[in-house]
Amino acid sequence: MSKIIQLSAHLADLIAAGEVVERPASVVKELFENAVDAGATAVTVEIKNGGLTLIRVVDNGSGIASDDVARAFLRHATSKIATEADLEAIGTLGFRGEALAAISSVSRVELETRTEDESDGTRAVLDGGDIISIEPAARPRGTTISVRDLFFNTPARQKFMKTDRAEAAAVLQTVIRLALSRPDITVRYIRDGEEELRTPGDGSTEACVYSALGREFSAGMLPLTLENEGVTARGFISKVEALRGNRNYQFFFVNGRCIRSKTLQAALEQAYRNRMFTGRFPSCVIYLETGASRLDVNVHPSKTEIKFLFEKHVFDAVHYGALSALDGTETPRETAYHPPVERGTDFAVKSPVVGTYRPAPRDVNRGLRYEPPAAPSPRFYPEPDAQVAIETPKTPDFRVVGEAMRTYIIVESGETLWLIDKHAAHERVHFDRLRSESPNPMPQSLLEPIIITPEDAETLLDSAELLTSLGFEVEDFGGGKLAVRQIPSDIEPAETESVLSEICTELGRGGDFSARRDEILASVACKAAIKSGKNSGEQELYELAGRVMRGEVRFCPHGRPVAVDITKTFIDKNFKRI
Repeated sequence: MSKIIQLSAHLADLIAAGEVVERPASVVKELFENAVDAGATAVTVEIKNGGLTLIRVVDNGSGIASDDVARAFLRHATSKIATEADLEAIGTLGFRGEALAAISSVSRVELETRTEDESDGTRAVLDGGDIISIEPAARPRGTTISVRDLFFNTPARQKFMKTDRAEAAAVLQTVIRLALSRPDITVRYIRDGEEELRTPGDGSTEACVYSALGREFSAGMLPLTLENEGVTARGFISKVEALRGNRNYQFFFVNGRCIRSKTLQAALEQAYRNRMFTGRFPSCVIYLETGASRLDVNVHPSKTEIKFLFEKHVFDAVHYGALSALDGTETPRETAYHPPVERGTDFAVKSPVVGTYRPAPRDVNRGLRYEPPAAPSPRFYPEPDAQVAIETPKTPDFRVVGEAMRTYIIVESGETLWLIDKHAAHERVHFDRLRSESPNPMPQSLLEPIIITPEDAETLLDSAELLTSLGFEVEDFGGGKLAVRQIPSDIEPAETESVLSEICTELGRGGDFSARRDEILASVACKAAIKSGKNSGEQELYELAGRVMRGEVRFCPHGRPVAVDITKTFIDKNFKRI
C-alpha cells in the first residue's frame, strides 16, 4: 500500500501558515509591509487581547482593485515580482505571495479596500481561508484588514501562545521596528482602545527615534554617518555611559528592511572594545543603503535575515562609522531631541522604554513640524580616548582640590566638581602607551630571575615568542617552575606571577591570540597603574587630572568611566539653595 499521499490544499495552507505566522506579531509585520509596498504614508495598527482576538491594520496606500481581491488570497499570488530576473534585485518588503493566504487560513479575515480610480471599494470576508463573500463597499482609498480569532482552527498552535500581555509586548516591539524602518510614514499603535505609540512621519529619524523609543533613549545616542564601497551607513549609536544589559535595542535596517545580522552586531560591538564592561551592550538605530543586487533577501520565510554579496563592505561601514562617532572625529555630537508640544494637546503617549508620559500632538498630519532645539551651551565631558589629535586640545581651567579616600582626585572646573578614579585613569594612560609602542612594550631585564609556579607552565613555554613580544622572557626552571628573566618596564616584579597567570588563562582559550592582545595589555596596564589606597604626590595628581580634563582619558581599558561630575546646581538643590 502506498505511504506517500498528496496533502490537501487546506492542510498545505496550514503548514505554510506555520512558516509565516508564528504569533500575532508576525501578522502585524506582514500586513504592515504590504501597506508600505502599497505606498502608504500613514499606517494604524490596532490589537485586542494581545492580537489573538483582533488585529486591524489600516493604511492609505494604493488599495487593491476589485478584480484582484479574490486572487490576493491565493498562495504565491503577488504583484511585486513576475520573472526570475526580478528575484535578483528585490526592492519591495513583501514578494513571496504567502502573507494573505497564510493569515487567512488560520483566522477570520475581513478586508475593505479601494483604489484611486474606482468609485466604490470592495469588502471581502473569509473564514479559515474560504471566501464567504465579496461585495461593494463605500470607503476612502486604501486598505483595512481585520484579522480575528487567530489560530481558531489550529489549537496545536494556539496553545503555544503566551499571555495577552506578552503577545501585546511582542506586537509593540514589532511596531517599533517597523516604525523606525520608515520615518517618513506616520505610525499609530492602539492596544485595547488606548494609543501607546505614534510617530510623526515627517521623515526625521531623530523625531522617529524619540517618538518610538522615548526621551531617555534618544538623549543617550550619538549620530553615525559613513560611506564605504557602495554602502551608506547612517543613524545613531549609544554613548558609552548609556550602554544596556542586553541587545534588545540594537536595530539594523538594510534598504528599509529590519533584519537580524551577527555581522552587523559584531561590527558595532567591536567599535566599543576597551570602552565597556563585560555584559554591557551598545544600542543602535542604523540604516544601511546598498544596491538591491548586492543582497539576497530570499533566505528566510519571515525575511528577517539576508545575505550580503560584499559582507566586508557592510561590516566596515558600521564598524568605522561607530568608531568615528565614538571618537568624535567625523560627526558632531547629537543634542537630546525634544519635540515641541502642540497647542491644545490634551492627551499623552506612553513611552515604551521608560514607562512615563510625554505630551504628543493630537494630529500629526495637520502640518506640525518637529524642529530640534538650538544647541545648548557647551558642557565639558571628556571625549573618548583619542589615539591621534589633529590639533592639541586646550586644557580647561581647573584646580585639584585634593584627594578623597586615597582613591579619587577632586577637581574643580568652573561650576562643576569632578571625581577622578586615579587607578582607572592611570591604567588607561599605561594601556594607550603600551598599545602605541612599536613593535613591543619596553622590557626591563632583572638582575635575579623571578621563580614562579604557574598552573600551566607548558602553555607559557610553548608561547615564549609571544611572551617576548609582550616584554617577558621565561625559561624552564624544572619541576613545573619557570624562571622569568625579563618583564615589561611598567610592572613591578611582585606583579609578575599574577600577570603571567592571566596571560596563561587567555592562551588556554585557544583561537587567534592576536585578537585578544588588547586584553593582555590591559592586564599589564592594570598591574602597572597606581593602586587605590596609595598616597599620591601633588604633581602626580595634576598630571592625571590634566589628561582627563583635556579629554585624553575617559574610560579604563575595561570600559569603566574614569570620572564623574557633580554640578553646582545639583549641590545647591540638595542644600535647598534653589
